[in-house]
Amino acid sequence: MRLRRSLSAVFVLVSALVVGLLGAGTAQAAAPVYVALGDSYSSGNGAGSYISSSGDCHRSNNAFPARWAAANSPSGFAFVACSGAVTTDVLNNQLGSLNSSTTLVSITIGGNDAGFADAMTTCVTGSDSTCLSRLNTSRTYINNTLPGRLDAVYSAVRSRAPNARVVVLGYPHMYIEPSPWYCLGLSNTKREAINDTSDALNSVISARAAAHGFRFGDVRPTFNDHELCSGDDYLHDVRIPVWESYHPTSVGHANGYLPVLNAND
Repeated sequence: MRLRRSLSAVFVLVSALVVGLLGAGTAQAAAPVYVALGDSYSSGNGAGSYISSSGDCHRSNNAFPARWAAANSPSGFAFVACSGAVTTDVLNNQLGSLNSSTTLVSITIGGNDAGFADAMTTCVTGSDSTCLSRLNTSRTYINNTLPGRLDAVYSAVRSRAPNARVVVLGYPHMYIEPSPWYCLGLSNTKREAINDTSDALNSVISARAAAHGFRFGDVRPTFNDHELCSGDDYLHDVRIPVWESYHPTSVGHANGYLPVLNAND
């Protein structure tokens, strides 16, 4: 009788341990809940295969957030990044899907605040001096105003998604340096200044992301030797429709952005 009781007690104990271990394994293996925030570099503007319901946000099935979701099968996926978004758009329109269950957040933001699209237009259509002047205006904004705007976004993201890993992705260089002789269009002076401004933007984004405990995903290395004029471009040059110009191609999302998100997710 005592032996039976002892064996029963051991069985109950072992069963409890097994259930506990299985339960722990299930919790660790739980599928992620992913929210993709940001601007056109996250929505997939330029990548084709646009989701019709996204309208002017130009969300693409080829964009790195959609590719990550397809590969990882998250239990929840909110793709709310939108072409043209600035920091206030993220604050006002994109945070509704975040909550304590969110496990992963990705975001690209800041380029539109700094007027990078307008700067590119000025550089394409204007003189070297006009281009440099416009880029200097962007850099002044990047250094003096953008940090506070990024802080507001990052604080709001952390408040709404306290348990999420947040990956802040940067922006690539636009042009390969030095540009080869056959690269027509913008002067080397303009190309170098555009890349320098991108560096300034990435520097501020990286610093503010780190200050909030977020990971910064630098895409310049993955785009290296695949910038415009490289002959194997991951970015569109001027094209029709115009809004796709100077944005990553489908390959740019697959080989430029997605590996960086994968390395930090």
